[in-house]
Amino acid sequence: MTALALALLASVLYLLASHQLAGHAQQPHPTPRRWLLLAVPAVLLHAGVHVLAWRLLGGADLHFFAALSLVGLGMAALTTGLGPAQRIEALGIIVFPLATATLLAYAGLGGGMPQRELGWPLQLHALLALLAYATLAVATLLALMLWFQDRALRQRHLGGWLRVLPPLTQMETLLFRCLGVGFALLSLTLLTGVLFVENLFAQDLGHKTVLSILSWAVLGVLLFGRWRWGWRGPRAVKLTLLAMGLLLLAFFGSKFVYELVLHRG
Repeated sequence: MTALALALLASVLYLLASHQLAGHAQQPHPTPRRWLLLAVPAVLLHAGVHVLAWRLLGGADLHFFAALSLVGLGMAALTTGLGPAQRIEALGIIVFPLATATLLAYAGLGGGMPQRELGWPLQLHALLALLAYATLAVATLLALMLWFQDRALRQRHLGGWLRVLPPLTQMETLLFRCLGVGFALLSLTLLTGVLFVENLFAQDLGHKTVLSILSWAVLGVLLFGRWRWGWRGPRAVKLTLLAMGLLLLAFFGSKFVYELVLHRG
């Protein structure tokens, strides 16, 4: 089976899982988690697209659309793995269509040449970066859901998909756990970058490094504020969005400009 066929099948399963979750959220008595029967094979097929493509290319492809798809895969995998245990299945209503869009963009528009020059240290650095982006992207969605949930509670209008979310305090705890894991992964990403990437600030990577450090600093301030002063609510949401915005500019903003606008690979 070709990578495109795998991508199309995965996309159908993703969208069916999202549709089932959307219907699940509207029911007064939620049904069993049948969406997992769709989401799990979708995630496996999504991963299979990259494995097959990399075999055909003869090496790892981490160019713009490939990296975007890998982050979508990470988000879908985290939602599928953590959703049932943490009662955050509603994330799938948004995450699965996002994963579908990134996968179809990769399958349709293609990646770049395989990056064969990447040894294991740089591959480790890239893997940590993608895991950090996926984790913090999920945290960003959790922050937005927390904001909507808090607003709905204040207005006494908690309906639709908000009903299937865990209590507000549990959502906050889950958000900061996710931020903590993302902060740790981002710290390791920066550390491996310093150790394994030559001339980190002398190359075109300089602005990417600066923006990543700024994002890391914002997350550090937020987590310290949570520990020291109990920061929560709108402040936590705003700082989470700021950190993710900086990270998106650092990685995908840079890739978009260099690879798709300037064609510098």
